[in-house]
Amino acid sequence: MTMDLRQPVSRGMASPGLLAGLCSALALAACTAVPDSRAPTAEHKPATRPLAVTSRTPGPARSPNRVLPPAPAPLAPAASGTTAAQQGIRPGPPVTSLGIEEAEARSALAAFRLTCPSLIRRSDRSGLTRGADWQPACTAATGWTGPSAGFFARYFEAAVIGDGRAFATGYYEPEIAGARERRAGYEVPIYGRPDDLVEVDLGLFADDLKGRRIRGQVTGGKLVRYPERAQIVAGAINSHAPVIAWGADPIEVFFLQVQGSGLLRLPDGGIMRVGYDTQNGRDYTGIGKLMKDRGIFQPGDSTSMQGIVAKLKSMPDGGASIMNENKSFVFFRELGGEGPLGALGLPVTGRTSVAADPSFVPLGAPVFLAMDRFEASGLWVAQDTGGAIKGANRFDTYWGSGAEARRVAGGMSGRGAAWLLLPIGTIARLGPVQPAAAPSLPFTLPADLDAGTPPQR
Repeated sequence: MTMDLRQPVSRGMASPGLLAGLCSALALAACTAVPDSRAPTAEHKPATRPLAVTSRTPGPARSPNRVLPPAPAPLAPAASGTTAAQQGIRPGPPVTSLGIEEAEARSALAAFRLTCPSLIRRSDRSGLTRGADWQPACTAATGWTGPSAGFFARYFEAAVIGDGRAFATGYYEPEIAGARERRAGYEVPIYGRPDDLVEVDLGLFADDLKGRRIRGQVTGGKLVRYPERAQIVAGAINSHAPVIAWGADPIEVFFLQVQGSGLLRLPDGGIMRVGYDTQNGRDYTGIGKLMKDRGIFQPGDSTSMQGIVAKLKSMPDGGASIMNENKSFVFFRELGGEGPLGALGLPVTGRTSVAADPSFVPLGAPVFLAMDRFEASGLWVAQDTGGAIKGANRFDTYWGSGAEARRVAGGMSGRGAAWLLLPIGTIARLGPVQPAAAPSLPFTLPADLDAGTPPQR
């Protein structure tokens, strides 16, 4: 899951002078945070009213024996770009040839219905669709009674963005030990949104900055960078951020932030669900790559999430120094009802919801993946975003909660091909771009496939 902006509103009040001088604040990366140096205290009081917690029924398990659809011809984008419309789009194979299974289509249709209001109402940052484009499919979805796979074949066309070469990781809803009040064995704060965190929508000041936001804090009348992880852990924001709960293990709390949401298993046996509220505006750094680059992993060591956790726990400082190199820090809020929530503020569904970059995939759109990991292959619905999920054909598959979800998500690293399902007529309206030749897919397709035609799974 995943660490990207999930709240469209700005938090905190900025003075007129600050906003008038925002142009100077756009050089935010060069600013220095001025952290509060106080040590952690136990003065913060978490919410005490428990909220009802439920989860959506996960989608069907993916079949290891399904036939892969033909992958896109090995083409490269005609030009690089920061959106799908700029990078290039071309037709994919008929949706009927993708091999969409009825069980996964049924779950995807339910997720698509849920996202329809957002698809019609929201501006599409990818530049591919307009709200009206989705209206026919959304209207039909409301009362559709036929085979679910037939719905997607009737109202959608497959499109290739850029070269179509996809990479997918996985995330899940972790369950960790936590408590509502600080007590022995529960000493790691899980922070709510700080009252001094300012979020600025840059699109309000320049059209070419639409969809971009920065976060910081006001110091001396200027917007400066918000404290990074190491400073927050040291207590820099204790007077500004409520502690909504306390964790038992700093490594588990770190990975709770990486996943973006989770369940806290309380001492009395109860469950508290927390979800992403906002983030400190610092870039996300994957510590697994850092550890590999520095030779911390030895030959034969597992580099899955489980392997990373084991290695961190074996370090003299409990992995604190490595974790602090990820300067990004996530703030949570307590959730009730169905969850966890994705970037649209809607519940995500295990084995159905996928995180994507909204500059390349309209949030709410169906996506079909053909990967070298069968678990990730099939139909998904883009309902979430993530701090590390950037660029065309980069996806983060959601697996729900529990031990099996943790196992699959923690080891997920799949490569293959992606087709974005768009309302019929979209490609013709945009005018497809035919890129030049490029390398083939990074895994071996069945020998009977012609690389020049849409590949088989």
